[in-house]
Parts: sequence; C-alpha cells; structure tokens
Amino acid sequence: MPGTSNDAVDIAVIGAGVAGIATAYYLCSEQGKTSVVLIDPRQPMSYTSAQSGDNYRNWWPHAIMTAFTNDSIDELDRLARDSNDVFNMTRGGYVLASRKEPDREDQASGSAIASDYPWLSDEIRSVTHIRRGGDISAQQLGMYMLEKIRGCGGRLLRGAVTSIGAGRTFELEIDTGITVEAEQLVNAAGPFANYIAGMLGETLPVSNLFQQKVAFEDRLGAIRRDMPFSIDLDAKTLSWTDEERDLLADDPDLAWLTETMPGGTHCRPDGGPRGKWVKLGWAYNNKISEPQEDLANEPLADPQFPEIVMRGAADFIPALKPYIDEPPTRYSHYGGYYTMTEENWPLIGPMATDGAFMVAALSGFGSMSACAAGKLCAAWMTSNILPDYATALSRARYDDEALMQELRNATSRGIL
Repeated sequence: MPGTSNDAVDIAVIGAGVAGIATAYYLCSEQGKTSVVLIDPRQPMSYTSAQSGDNYRNWWPHAIMTAFTNDSIDELDRLARDSNDVFNMTRGGYVLASRKEPDREDQASGSAIASDYPWLSDEIRSVTHIRRGGDISAQQLGMYMLEKIRGCGGRLLRGAVTSIGAGRTFELEIDTGITVEAEQLVNAAGPFANYIAGMLGETLPVSNLFQQKVAFEDRLGAIRRDMPFSIDLDAKTLSWTDEERDLLADDPDLAWLTETMPGGTHCRPDGGPRGKWVKLGWAYNNKISEPQEDLANEPLADPQFPEIVMRGAADFIPALKPYIDEPPTRYSHYGGYYTMTEENWPLIGPMATDGAFMVAALSGFGSMSACAAGKLCAAWMTSNILPDYATALSRARYDDEALMQELRNATSRGIL
C-alpha cells in the first residue's frame, strides 16, 4: 500500500497510560529489553491516567491484593529515593470512618476520634487509620519512567492500532500507515483493553464504569492541609430539605437521589501544605459504559455530581457544609473509567494468544499498583521469578473455583 512502512521491534506495548509505561519501564530497566515501543494515539498519561485520584494504600479486604499493593508501594518508595522524589510522594495515610461501633482493637473510638480526627462528624464512632497510604503525582511518575525508557532505547509511537495479525510475529496495523512487527505484545489499553483483545479473537471479563471527581479551591479553609485522605465507609441518604426531596422524588430521572447511596465518599487536600485545593470523589456509579474516544462525550457524566459529592462529603466532614449553599467558584469536574473485573482484581500476565500479555482491569487503583503490575507483567514475559500472587492475578484464577467462590462471597471488593 502506498505510504506504508514497516517497523520491527521485540516488544510492542499498546497503551501509554501509567500501566503501559510501567510495564515498558520494567522491561527496559530490569529485564534489559531495548527494542520496546509504546503505541498510543494520544499523549502519554493523557486519557484515564490523567483523571487519577493520585492516591495509594495497602488496605484491601484480601491478603493477595494487600501483598500486591505493598510491593507496588515498595517500588514507589525506591523510585522516590532514586528520583529525588520527583513525583511528590506523601505518607499521610488513609482514614476510614464509620458510624458503626468499633469491632477491632486497631480502630479508634470515642474521645480518641474527637482528639485525633477533629474534622470528622461527631456521628463517627470508629476510625481505622491506614498508615501506609498517601498520594503521589501520577503524571510526574509516568514522565519519570518514560524518560528512563527512552534512556534504555525504548520509544513512543503515536497512532491507534486498527488490527493485529498473529503468526510467527504480531503485525500491528497503525492508523498512520505503519505496520509494527513484534515478537511479543502487551495489552495495556486501559478502557480499550477488550477492543484490543478482540483483535486477537479474545474476550476479557472486564467492564468500564465511569466515575467522577471534583477538585475545588477551598476559599473557606474548610479542610486542614495536613488532613489524611479521609473516606466515609457508610451508605447514606443525602441531606435534602423536605421540599427538595419531594421535588426529586417526583422526577423519574432524579428520584434515585433520594435513595440510599453506597459508602466511599472521600476527601483530601491537594497541592501540599501551602496549597488551597481539595479533591472529592465518590465511586457510586454502577452502570457499564462503552469507552468514549473523548471523555467529555461520556453519556453518564453527570453535571449534578459536584453538588452530590459535596453533600456526601459534608455528611462526614461538617466543615464542608457551607459549600452546599454557596458552592465553590473555582473548581474542576472530571472523570475517568474504572476498568474492572467483577471481583475488582486486575488481570496481569499471559493472554490466550501465545506471545500476548496483558496489564488490564486496574480499576481505580492504577496509579498505586502500576509499579507492581508492570514489574509482574515484565516477569511473565521474560520467564523470570514470579511472586506468590502472580497466578491469582492472572486469568488462571478463574480455574481456581475455591478462590473464585471466596471472592464471590466477600463482603467488600475494596472499591473506593
């Protein structure tokens, strides 16, 4: 075909979000691979990775996910040291708050809450403070790893993969007219992971949920700059006036706002000790979406979300209540996809097609787990030593009926 050309590499990584970049980083920096190309039609870290909450934690309902994220935090700690903390890693922890009486010795209660966590509502009866947690700049982390990839000989190719031929090598057709031939490929396409899998004749057990966040300038100084990432674990109904509730209940499209909503409202200061901004989030959407090329066109984006999440956050952090009647004048409302399996565990490792691998379904924990995910995928690809949890985080877990039954019976999937 006129205007086409071929590009041969050892490894093609499809997707230049944080998962794809981390995988390429570990292939280059630890496994000694130099013939690696990252393929993406967008700028690196510019799609769902750009919508990251930038938080990390080692709190999970299951020990396997705890071990996985602990390994990732170990890597974040190392990279922070090596880079002179270019991605601004903090360790303020996570505060998990509930109105239920404590049932474990490690939970603060009573007067300890009022003394140690004075920003919380006096309705809160128990607090668990997860110490190994905090926030990072995922954008700066991604750019740091990308610089290291380039230093090892890896590179970035702008373009969208339109088809994949699988034979002795993979032949990836790019919409710019280039054909990339690769010995191995990595599906790190985020919300488009199933689209890429389909080019190989495969289907992944993943779906996309569009979740929204708000960042606003805290002109009232409502949120302490040293406040840890604070999360309300309890389900709740929003605090409408009787008149507002009646109006909402009469509107079929809005009546859901009067019903019980899931827990998980969260809040943290943004921008460091001298900053003035605050981030709010609440992953309450449970309607599956097909990913949009432009996130602004996502039909489930809700213009009412800023008010909804503010009301939810004010329910456990009372200092935010004045913003309900007088909303912030400077704010950013944005959203991205949680690409997830039903059990909310990632899919990392071999695909069904020989030579194809995946780093998929990182849900809302992509930034915090990318290092361990990329390192694990690189180990699968090079037949290196694997951690104990490797099989459980691969598609092979679906052959382990005992594990799958345990996950189906779990009371929490760790969604925050």
